[in-house]
Amino acid sequence: MSIKSFCRLLSEATFGKNDKRYFPLWLRRYAQAAKTIDQRVSVTAEEVIRFSRSLRDNGTPAWQRLQAVRAVEAYRDLVLKTDQPCLREIRTKLGRVAAREQALGANRGRAEIPPERDLIGRIDPTEPAVLQLMRKELRLRHKAAATERAYVGWVKRFMEHCRSPDLEQFGEPQIKSFLTHLAVDANVSAATQNQAKSSLLFLYQVVFGRELAFLDVTPANKQARLPVVLSRDEIARLLQEFLGLKRLMFLIMYGAGLRHRESRRIRVKDVCFDEGHIVVRNGKGDKDRITVLPELCREAFREQIERVRRQHQRDLEDGYGTVYLPHALERKYPNENKALGWQWVFPSHRMSEDPRSTTVRRHHVSENFFADGFKAAVARAAIVKNAVPHSLRHSFATHLLEDGADIRTVQELLGHKDVQTTMIYTHVMNRPGIAVKSPVDGMSTVLTDSK
Repeated sequence: MSIKSFCRLLSEATFGKNDKRYFPLWLRRYAQAAKTIDQRVSVTAEEVIRFSRSLRDNGTPAWQRLQAVRAVEAYRDLVLKTDQPCLREIRTKLGRVAAREQALGANRGRAEIPPERDLIGRIDPTEPAVLQLMRKELRLRHKAAATERAYVGWVKRFMEHCRSPDLEQFGEPQIKSFLTHLAVDANVSAATQNQAKSSLLFLYQVVFGRELAFLDVTPANKQARLPVVLSRDEIARLLQEFLGLKRLMFLIMYGAGLRHRESRRIRVKDVCFDEGHIVVRNGKGDKDRITVLPELCREAFREQIERVRRQHQRDLEDGYGTVYLPHALERKYPNENKALGWQWVFPSHRMSEDPRSTTVRRHHVSENFFADGFKAAVARAAIVKNAVPHSLRHSFATHLLEDGADIRTVQELLGHKDVQTTMIYTHVMNRPGIAVKSPVDGMSTVLTDSK
């Protein structure tokens, strides 16, 4: 791996202590931005400029952008062993901007440079330093709040396992011991063990900037599970148990194959009535996709968006009306957070404080808003299957395949990266005409005579 080679060569080169510490971090971020994983990282002037601008848009000061470019330049020299592309002009421009920012900070009390709290959000200063660094790196990469909670939670458990908050002194043996303990003693699932492994890899490779050797871990048992799929009759019975906003959420999850989280995060601008589709933004894996807008939902969506418009107008009159914008857009377009198009289609009935920025605003409905109602509806409809809101997405895919839809089309609508993931629904779909007849059904006469 070229990044690993870079770390080794960097340790032997005549760079400063801070450069040796931060250059691997910047190079890893550059590789991620260039969509390069576990292979030789290519360096072009265009890619370096694009990377620097993305850092600028995220509020990274010029002196750090300069350090990032120097890190890429060092990689070019040490690993690629070439002097092309020439990055001198980029470094010179960033040096001028950094000097100007430094002068502004000295003359105006750094009023022109956004404070770190605005860039990162609120972080508890009483937390161990490693957890604070973890949160900063996760937020710089725009990871979801749920991902942050999960990753930090695993790092806390790893600290307890090691009986020390100073995790930088540990390495592969302790990680292997912890992950094996989860599989053997805690009896966790394979998915849970993988999540714990991902969090620790993020900690050591991204936060600490260390390359880890191969982890020979005892894997947790990975059971083959079939998804819970509701029949069309069960869907119809369930739908009768929903009214208002929850009914619309039910219809869109089953009718468009949305995940529960994706349905809550639909914005007004992403419902395209003329084209007849919904744009799903920042789905699983931070990917966008397009899915169908059911005809049955169109009028209900129009009415709901009109209610959102009236509510948003009242919020603006009361001095509120802002909404969370992703990926530093709020700083890039200061007034866009009040635009109707960015408002949630399913907003909460009350204001709340953003846990990261402390801004009071109207967020989308909570996870429990629909989940609790769905659980109660399943019980009222006398459905004994272990159904959850995600079962509506499973049912969407299965029923499409039963109706003859092409599996590649279903894959695109669901946003699956690999068609093998979509293939699981072929195992639970009802395929008339090739159904196997049970041998006991041929014994009807014998069974009747024996009564």
